[in-house]
Amino acid sequence: MTVADTLGTDSLQEQAHRHLLMHFTRNGSFGPDGKPLLVLERGEGAYVFDTEGKRYFDGLSSLFCCQIGYSFGEEMAAVASAQMSTLAFNTNWATAHPPAIHLAAALAERAPGDLNRVFFTNGGSESVEAAWKIVRQHYLAKGEPQRTKAIAREIAYHGVTLGALSFTGVRTYKEPFGAAPIPVVRISNTNPYRDPDAGDEAARTARLLDELERTIIETGPETVAMLIAEPVQNAGGCLVPPDGYWPGLRALCDRYGIALVADEVITGFGRIGEWFASARYGVAPDLITCAKGITSAYAPMGAVLVSDRIAEPLYEDGRMLMHGITFAGHPVAAAVALRNIEIFEREGVLENVRALEPYMGELLEGIKSRVPIVGDVRGAGFFWALELVRDAQESRFSAEEREKLLRGFIAGRLLEEGLIARPDDRGDAVLHLAPPLISTREELEEMAAKTEAVLADASEKFYVG
Repeated sequence: MTVADTLGTDSLQEQAHRHLLMHFTRNGSFGPDGKPLLVLERGEGAYVFDTEGKRYFDGLSSLFCCQIGYSFGEEMAAVASAQMSTLAFNTNWATAHPPAIHLAAALAERAPGDLNRVFFTNGGSESVEAAWKIVRQHYLAKGEPQRTKAIAREIAYHGVTLGALSFTGVRTYKEPFGAAPIPVVRISNTNPYRDPDAGDEAARTARLLDELERTIIETGPETVAMLIAEPVQNAGGCLVPPDGYWPGLRALCDRYGIALVADEVITGFGRIGEWFASARYGVAPDLITCAKGITSAYAPMGAVLVSDRIAEPLYEDGRMLMHGITFAGHPVAAAVALRNIEIFEREGVLENVRALEPYMGELLEGIKSRVPIVGDVRGAGFFWALELVRDAQESRFSAEEREKLLRGFIAGRLLEEGLIARPDDRGDAVLHLAPPLISTREELEEMAAKTEAVLADASEKFYVG
């Protein structure tokens, strides 16, 4: 018997309206005087099912998390049960347990460069904050207490707890909460669309790196502790770096003694076809933040991978790492993460993404060629976005138009079509697509067909020919 059978769908809707505060949601939009809430009850493969039995293709991997889809529940439950029966809980505060130790070793083995130390967290925002605190303690130990600033990119999302929110560059997320506790200087992101140098990768890379170096010098190189960036930026719509960009970041950070942090909360664990996308773009950062795919969302977990160089002073005799999280590195979550890695390798998950990435790009480019509202397609691996435009001049939608297009029309139309995807305007209007990494060629075709149907309707209503 399911929860819906026990409570009834109407009761679930009522209880959600009365008691559940949903994240990043206009809570008042749902309920007796609004629209019904999508309540998902079960999953299978790349699909999820609501309490009415309707099937949806999960074209967002439940917010970039469910890398291996929904069909490994019994296996993961057995792993979790065995761990609970052995050691249900222990911290990583001056003690440890085998799952955390084994997982730290497994992550270090798969990370680029000398990222051999692992600090566990419960999620992405915690990972970003932990990275900052580790970097600060590194510089304090090295006798450089003046390094109190960070550099991050425009429109980038790095989390919403107050520390992580400092690095986030989405102004609407920041303004209600006052001044950020960490001083952060902004640089441009790598959005190629409408960029005058879009056809010249070398020129675009040079311009972006020149801007970074000017920013470092103007800020005061001796005051900057770290630069944080996603290998492929999510907010703004899957912003892929131009050739040479990441090696350029690495070189400038080395020149000025700045720690380079790759935020791989989304891009890690196969989303771009590698364990960590940093490797694809030719660098070993000083720290990698991750979460989401580390367990394929079968348990909450995150981590910070730290290079030997950054960690070295933290091992000096008598020095304490001044940060800790009670449930971080939970033995059950660590056991699930280890099995997730095993499933990745057993099922050829990385290989599947690499093999189908070109085809996914072709499918989305096909939509662009047929549906005029699609102005640009960009992405990598199983992480893509379609930017939507107002007219043949590729004009941007106004804020009012984006509201009507994205939330007023596309969000509901996607669900009618049986597709979960993400309309987003942290920047311009885009539709994010990030299917589970186990998706087949046929399932990607289904996703593309549903996407085209939705956007064709949007084009008829909102595109000015």
